[in-house]
Amino acid sequence: MNFILTEEQTQIRDAARDFAVNEIAPSSIERDITAEFPTEIIKQLGEMGFMGMMVAPEWGGAGLDTVSYVLAMEEISKVDASVGVIMSVNNSLVCFGIEKWGTTEQKEKYLRPLATGQKLGAFCLSEPEAGSDATNQKTEAVKDGDFYVLNGMKNWITNGTKADYYLIQAQTDKAKGYKGITTFIVEQTWEGLEVGKKEDKLGIRSSDTCTIGLNNCRVPKENVLGEEGLGFKIAMETLNGGRIGIAAQALGIAAASLEASIKYSKERKAFDEPICNLQAIQFKLADMAVNLETARLLVLQAALKKDNKEKFAREAAQGKLQASKVAVQNALEAIQIHGGYGYVREYLVERYLRDAKITEIYEGTSEIQKIVIARELLRD
Repeated sequence: MNFILTEEQTQIRDAARDFAVNEIAPSSIERDITAEFPTEIIKQLGEMGFMGMMVAPEWGGAGLDTVSYVLAMEEISKVDASVGVIMSVNNSLVCFGIEKWGTTEQKEKYLRPLATGQKLGAFCLSEPEAGSDATNQKTEAVKDGDFYVLNGMKNWITNGTKADYYLIQAQTDKAKGYKGITTFIVEQTWEGLEVGKKEDKLGIRSSDTCTIGLNNCRVPKENVLGEEGLGFKIAMETLNGGRIGIAAQALGIAAASLEASIKYSKERKAFDEPICNLQAIQFKLADMAVNLETARLLVLQAALKKDNKEKFAREAAQGKLQASKVAVQNALEAIQIHGGYGYVREYLVERYLRDAKITEIYEGTSEIQKIVIARELLRD
């Protein structure tokens, strides 16, 4: 595979890096402390084309490839993983689904404002009793004339309090099991959709996460995405691409940990010399670099396969599994290298660890990634 970046891809990466350093970094510590949503930053990302990177230009998107998306996600997440996950959900989980399965009317009404950053989307699959077991959906949708009436609860919803539109999975035919799940496009302002309080999280604190309640929420039949009973297929295909986005987020955290460790090891002295001269530190840096590069290659491989319209479920799972593991490992090593300074907010690396852990959980836990990988291996 050719991993030499094109001129356009390099420009996208550099633009994301410049924006992250100059516009996101200054407020990242304060927003982490206060759990403030980066509203203005997300608006600017939309204006730059980063909220609908892979959406076709005819629907307001940037029309870029998945590799460019990975590069941009890594750079944004290197500075602030909270901004990264907001961007990932809108791109990978919401825009993708509507563009692939939506009607022309749905794309015009919902995809265009999402892709241009005028509106924000959320993806609602998880429930109190349906996390890794996504087939165990309790939310129901009952047909009532030209509407469906939705009742149930969704939790761990990223962008939940700020989203304008939600892709919601609900059971339209319990007797069919997972084949009776349907996806609906639901607007936040509709009666019966109840936004819960924002969760107080360990990491990615500047992104919002909440529970979404559905209490006799009436959804027009024209807001079914795809067709009735196609919801589980839509969710699983969407998550395959979403895992590439979260893997890229994890790469950013891992890269930030390495860069901070290199910088600190050159500045910090022990026994009258920089600690970077100590073999114990050099071995840590070497392991961090090798682990980061191996993870990056796996993620780029998944992105290339997706761009080439090849099967990429296994590659996406491999990339997410390895990148999330490396994000946690590199963050831990960064704290160790920083010593006591690594334990305080001023040096950032403690946040990298808090942010890293969630990448092993959402959009499929590491254990689920192993199941996906094994299943795809045995299927070949």
